[in-house]
Amino acid sequence: MAVAAPGDRRRAPLRIVLAAGLAVTMPLALPPAEAWAKPRPSVKQLKKELAELQKKSDKLITEYYSSRVELQKVEKVEKTARERLKVAQADFDRESAQLRLMATEQYMSGGLGIVPALLGQVDLDGMAVLTAIGEEQGARLEGFTRVRDEHRQAKIDAERRADELGARIKELEVQKKDAEKVIAKIKDRIDLLYPTPGVRRPDGSWVPQLPSGPDNITPRMRLVKKLIAERFGVPYGIGCYRTIQDGGEHPLGRACDFMLSRGGAMPSAQEAQRGHEISAWVVKNAERLGIMYVIYRQRIWHVRTKTWRTMSNRGGTTANHYDHPHISVY
Repeated sequence: MAVAAPGDRRRAPLRIVLAAGLAVTMPLALPPAEAWAKPRPSVKQLKKELAELQKKSDKLITEYYSSRVELQKVEKVEKTARERLKVAQADFDRESAQLRLMATEQYMSGGLGIVPALLGQVDLDGMAVLTAIGEEQGARLEGFTRVRDEHRQAKIDAERRADELGARIKELEVQKKDAEKVIAKIKDRIDLLYPTPGVRRPDGSWVPQLPSGPDNITPRMRLVKKLIAERFGVPYGIGCYRTIQDGGEHPLGRACDFMLSRGGAMPSAQEAQRGHEISAWVVKNAERLGIMYVIYRQRIWHVRTKTWRTMSNRGGTTANHYDHPHISVY
């Protein structure tokens, strides 16, 4: 066994004191912020947030409405400017043609010293030919000058009004997006106010429920159906319970189809996007709502794997779920 040197023995208490001091002054290692579970807001807190968001939403919608009214006024002015330019352009073209004709006649009669190569290329807008034509056509030239100036001004006004309209449209789009963000927050808070029915096991899975009510679906499925209908709107209908035993959840009252078209037709681009938005929202809220899986456009997402995978071809628009998202709950 090694024996410590006298110097080491004398320094040992100092090391102990230093170590103790470091232990006091060094901050404790804290778990990352993600480790702290964010507490679910209370109903009172949610209602307070909803009231504040509603006020903000009303203000934004009022501003958006006022901007729409202003935009309509600007659109009318811009339309008038375009129509005025159209008339001025027609007058300018007519006067230009007459002036060219007059210049040609003058040249053919020897009254102008214009180089023949310039014929057909006369700068009428710049009026380079006016001096050559002479004072005898002064009245005609004065009329052309007036038409030309009106055309120039009409063009400037039309461009200015077009720029103003473009700026208004951009401004309105920003206001619209701001209002939509607040409305989305309102929807999120409303979602949280609805507690998901049913009992959840310690492993996170859900205890099955019995269908009830005239629609023959479970309370859990009924809540999902209600939230989607209110949040997204489903103009082509929602089909849930059916008696056919196909191995799925429809006869158990635990599945619904949110239709995007009729008669097995491919949905429009707008309706297809609605299907994507419904699917994304369901995936985002799957753990909270007791979602088992989602099928859309020949792909399936399951809560166990949390990934989308391609399904085999079942031979049709409806069978491959191109015209509806299918949602099943536990």
